[in-house]
Amino acid sequence: MSLRVSNTLTGETEPFEPRDPDSVLLYSCGLTVSDLPHLGHARAWVHVDVMHRWLSWLGYDVRHVENFTDVNEKIVARVGEVGENEAGVAHEMIDRTLTAMRSLNLLRAEVYPRVSEHVPEIVDLIERLVERGYAYESNGSVYFDVTAFEEYGKLSNQEIEGMESQGEETGEKRHPADFALWKAGGVSPEALAEHREELPEEPPVGQTWDSPWGEGRPGWHIECSAMSMTHLGESIDLHVGGQDLVFPHHENEIAQSEAATGEQFARYWLHVRLLETDGEKMSSSLGNFFTVEDAVDRFGVNVLRMFLLSTSYSSRQTYSEAALSEAEDRWERLSRAYERAVDLVDGPDARTKVDDGELRETVESAREAFVAGMNDDFNTREAIAALLSVASAVNRHADATERYDYRGLTRAIETIEEFGGSVLGFTFVGGADGTVELAEKLVGLVVSLREEEREAGAYDRADALREDLERLGVTVEDGVDGPTYRLPE
Repeated sequence: MSLRVSNTLTGETEPFEPRDPDSVLLYSCGLTVSDLPHLGHARAWVHVDVMHRWLSWLGYDVRHVENFTDVNEKIVARVGEVGENEAGVAHEMIDRTLTAMRSLNLLRAEVYPRVSEHVPEIVDLIERLVERGYAYESNGSVYFDVTAFEEYGKLSNQEIEGMESQGEETGEKRHPADFALWKAGGVSPEALAEHREELPEEPPVGQTWDSPWGEGRPGWHIECSAMSMTHLGESIDLHVGGQDLVFPHHENEIAQSEAATGEQFARYWLHVRLLETDGEKMSSSLGNFFTVEDAVDRFGVNVLRMFLLSTSYSSRQTYSEAALSEAEDRWERLSRAYERAVDLVDGPDARTKVDDGELRETVESAREAFVAGMNDDFNTREAIAALLSVASAVNRHADATERYDYRGLTRAIETIEEFGGSVLGFTFVGGADGTVELAEKLVGLVVSLREEEREAGAYDRADALREDLERLGVTVEDGVDGPTYRLPE
């Protein structure tokens, strides 16, 4: 079965057919970097990462672009708290965001464009829209005329007559649903007050740029169109983002992009359902979030990826301690079976003439089920179930005999590494390359050094060593017989 995807634009699950049969142009809506990334962001990142990985496995050359929105009222509202100006706040948060991305074992995008470095392209795109009659200037701002674009509302299935104002002052606009492409001047105190309780005596106004309509700032929606077109061209294959971006952000992207070029902007629109906690979406504005940084420290990247991928991207997911515990159990089952298979294959009792038909058949069936699941709209839940069936088959085989099927176990290892590692992004360690043994020796040396510092009365240095180990995911426990430690899973 070839890949089929659930296309928000058509409301159908349909065959995935990129314009170029050998490559895929993928744009992912990135973060507005006003706060630390949380698990809701991680859910979208990890699913987009697996889409990237699976498309590559299918043989496509994937060109993946993901933006950073570093020009926004929310960022200006953090001036004085995080940085001295809007650029400083964005720089700090982009740094923390990239660190979080790397900690989750995400493939790197081809580029991570920023709004602040694409203002010339944004201005050029707005000028095209004005020239073509789709946008108009009003008091130094520029608005998109939604009534001029006949298909406005096609992504969110809305009629213009039923739409409310999109946030800007209606007195400047011809229609309440018209949206800003360019905003005159800097950020107003009223706009800041929506994102900050107490304003300083001289509220920050943010960065501004010169334009044909005067000094100002780009609107939110136009930036993604400009960045996508700059790095991927006027038409792309796959546009991915959170479910909350369908309207107005993605609806407006379609309108302004297609009005400017006359071409279809994106063939397939995929939307990741939001992560919920206590019945509400996890978000910075609600304060109900768990940062990626804290989650990785507490659970480890493999458990987090197992949790996030145990529900398909298009299904509702709820954060809970019970769900994380289940994910931890699944990861234990898979990683222990992998390590067991590696140990048996590299041991003296793995034989070339032992043939466990059930093991081999289960592995091949699991491979087929994994491919079928991933080709069914990137169904990671079914894919994980297929890998866990391989884990169960390995354990049954290991428990049933003292002479092991070398070829069957090797195929199981290859399957877990190929699909679990290369596609789902888990990181496996085993006896094959001595990684575990080396890590244990190094950690053992640090633990011994810590004991020496404690015995010498250098408790501050001993505590610092323990904290360093804990940041790496190593759990150290002091007992009557001395310290013990546990490596991260």
